[in-house]
Amino acid sequence: MLISTTSVLDGRPVNRYLGVVTGEAIIGANIFRDMFAAVRDIVGGRSATYEKALAEARETALNEMQQRAQELGANAVIGIDLDYEVLGQNNGMLMVSCSGTAVVC
Repeated sequence: MLISTTSVLDGRPVNRYLGVVTGEAIIGANIFRDMFAAVRDIVGGRSATYEKALAEARETALNEMQQRAQELGANAVIGIDLDYEVLGQNNGMLMVSCSGTAVVC
């Protein structure tokens, strides 16, 4: 499955548009991640724990979107947009969502 943030795929014209597909993943920040992130805030540097969790959530959302596109008979998703939001009480959850247009090339 080809995925792209662009609206066209070079050398692969769109034959059919199948509609918008989405994927979402919500991750919660547990107390240990929060403690280590707070330390990073004080001493500086990157939080590898949060970066890893964010990467996993992004992959989950993209995989879900691709699966929905495949169920429609698509072989590509174009015009992909990724969004990140904080949710929940005390902003303790992070949502990664993606959307794009399922197409047949």
